[in-house]
Amino acid sequence: MKILVPVKRVIDYNVKPRVKADGSGVDLANVKMSMNPFDEISVEEAIRLKEAGKADEIVAVSIGPVKATETLRTALAMGADRAILVETDDEIEPLAVAKILKAIVDEEQPGLVILGKQAIDDDSNQTGQMLAALLGWGQGTFANTVEVGDGSVEVKREVDGGLQTVKLSLPAIVTTDLRLNEPRYASLPNIMKAKSKPLDTKTPGDYSVDISPRLTTSNVSEPPKREAGEILPDVDALVAKLKEMGVA
Repeated sequence: MKILVPVKRVIDYNVKPRVKADGSGVDLANVKMSMNPFDEISVEEAIRLKEAGKADEIVAVSIGPVKATETLRTALAMGADRAILVETDDEIEPLAVAKILKAIVDEEQPGLVILGKQAIDDDSNQTGQMLAALLGWGQGTFANTVEVGDGSVEVKREVDGGLQTVKLSLPAIVTTDLRLNEPRYASLPNIMKAKSKPLDTKTPGDYSVDISPRLTTSNVSEPPKREAGEILPDVDALVAKLKEMGVA
C-alpha cells in the first residue's frame, strides 16, 4: 500500500509571530520556519505503518515556495521514500490545497492519505475533510490511534469528553491529533541520504487547479494584553466583585 502524506512549511512553533505594522498579515521576514507539528505526526505514523509491514511506499507532498523543499527533505530524512513539491509563491487556501491533493491522489493512487488535522499558521482544520469530500472517501479525523487491517483502517478519534472508534474501508483519509505519536528526529546519515531521494517539482497549473483566492483578510492583530488580576480577602468580597462585574 502507498501512503500519501501532505506536509506544510509554517512558522516554527517555538517562535512568537509578529504582526505587520499595517495589520495586513504576519511578518515572515527572518523568521525560523519548520514542518507543521501535526504533519510531523502524520509522517511518523506513515513510517510506523511501513515499519509494521502495512505500507511499502511513503510519498510526501508540499504546496508552497521553493523553500518548502527543506520541509520535504525533512520528511525524506525521517523516512519518506520520495517527495512532490507543488511550487507556488501565492497563498493557497484550503479548498485549493484539497483540489491539488485530489489531483495528486488520482495520479498516485495511494491506499491511505494521512495529514495533520490543521496547520498552526491558519488553524483552518478544513483540508482533510474537503479532500475526503472531493474523493468520496471515508475519513477518520483527529486520530488518536490508527490500526490498518485487511482492506480497512480503524481510527480512534479524539472527541469532546472521550474517544470514538470508526472503521473505514480503504482507501481513506486520516487526520492526526497530538497524542497519536511522538515524531522521531532525523539522524545525520538519514539527512544525508535524503539529499539523493527523488523530489519532483510541479505547479498548480500542471493539475489544472485554479488557486485564485476566495477570501480576503481584512485585518490581523495581536490578542489584547491580559489585565492584572486582583487579590480579594474572602469569598464575600469575591461574590460582591462578581456581581459588580455582572458575572454573578
